Amino acid sequence: MTTQQPDIIVVGAGSAGCAIAARASEDPHRQVLLLEAGPDYTDINTTPWDLTNGHNNSYTDHDWGFRYQPTRGNEVFFPRGRVVGGSSAVNTTIALRSMPEDHQEWADAGNSEWSWDKVLPAFRRLERDLDFPDAPYHGDAGPISIRRYRPEELLPQHQAFLAAASDLGYPDCPDANDPERFGAGPQPMNKLGRLRVSCAIGYLAPARLRDNLEIRANASVRRLVVDNGRCTGVEVDYADGRSETLKARLVVLSAGAIMSPTLLLRSGIGPATELSALGIDVLADIPGVGKNLCDHPALSVVCNVRDPALIDHDTPLIQTILRYTAEGSDNRNDLQIEQLSFAGRPGAPARFAIAAVLEYQYGRGELTLRSANPEDPPIIDNRFCEDQRDVSRLVSCVKDTLAFTRSGPLADMIEDISFPDPARGLDDETLGALCRRFAGSGYHPSGTVKMGPATDPMAVVSQYGCAHGIDQLVVADASIMPAVPRANTNLTSIMIGEKVGEWLRQQPELYGL
Repeated sequence: MTTQQPDIIVVGAGSAGCAIAARASEDPHRQVLLLEAGPDYTDINTTPWDLTNGHNNSYTDHDWGFRYQPTRGNEVFFPRGRVVGGSSAVNTTIALRSMPEDHQEWADAGNSEWSWDKVLPAFRRLERDLDFPDAPYHGDAGPISIRRYRPEELLPQHQAFLAAASDLGYPDCPDANDPERFGAGPQPMNKLGRLRVSCAIGYLAPARLRDNLEIRANASVRRLVVDNGRCTGVEVDYADGRSETLKARLVVLSAGAIMSPTLLLRSGIGPATELSALGIDVLADIPGVGKNLCDHPALSVVCNVRDPALIDHDTPLIQTILRYTAEGSDNRNDLQIEQLSFAGRPGAPARFAIAAVLEYQYGRGELTLRSANPEDPPIIDNRFCEDQRDVSRLVSCVKDTLAFTRSGPLADMIEDISFPDPARGLDDETLGALCRRFAGSGYHPSGTVKMGPATDPMAVVSQYGCAHGIDQLVVADASIMPAVPRANTNLTSIMIGEKVGEWLRQQPELYGL
């Protein structure tokens, strides 16, 4: 591989990129090079603890160091995985699927290949569901193992959360990935014990033996190389100071919803006026690059607990979930409430939190370049809760979350509420102001390289991921989602990699191969 030009360069070894590289390299006649800006750990026994410990996120050791603006005038830390495995190697291991209605909306926007009936085989193919292997909508032999905590494995606060949900009238939901169900139950998770089953483990570990797959780590792509409207390769900077230009027949950009649009913009592909203002030569005026940024705005109710012994920061951060629909909403399961086992830092007051999360978002943000310098991180402007429809439903979710603090055994655990301060009022107007000021990200950015037909002026790629206006360039990751799904995005991102990887393997003519 080191002396042979690859057929396919995959930029980014995250959730989608790992799946694409693994599936495409199943064709022994196809040379695949997978590039990753971060390090690669090939042996699970020597992989750092923050990556294998699925009980909590890895926040700093393998991170890009991004910051974002969830609401105006408020810039905070925005974790994204910089390591082989991407954010699947650092996340909370929540393995929640998008919903059939999400995919109906994608299909209605001109992306018929992403309807529920066409994505379900990919969801089944990627998973090894240990609890419901015989269900017709689950898989039992995929690379990503998924299980749910048994009742006896739940921490006391999670047992109390489910009891409170029952007291409040929410139905029991033993499988949150049942496409027809809603209610409260155990969170499906891609972890075995503490072990985080990342895409580096699930997809790449068995694929590493192939002679036609090379994984090159500590290789940061500076920009794409485009000649006469055709992407011919990438410019790469290595951690040891070397630089080179790599050529391929096809470049697949799978750097995620933050770095994929950033690389396009750096390369002169995006809104012409913005690029020209930064002194970047415009290769393709594509106004949708970096626009349509969507995510899951959230606001947590933080509770001081009566018994400090209840809080242990070495226990699983999340075990349970409630999916449900806002009153009067036309969008099923547009809200989530999640019990967090602990809040704050070790040594601080003993607290846990209950997160109110808006799953169906109307508002949109944008991503822009700070400068033409490839070392500068992008500006990530989410603009949460600028759409009143988002505010009203998030407020209702916060009020529903507050009801948990007053119900059954969960209420018995709580000394008082630290945030929001009940003394300042819990009416709609007060809570709405808090949402506009403090709503934060669920860390599920998506939509910044939206897929859609060429007739859509804001679409950047086709439903197969092929860039409009640039030949031999494909984008395949969370950035191509037309809208954020009503679920944590990791499983949907892997599904995107599965579909594109299978198209590359079985229908290479779609990509000029």
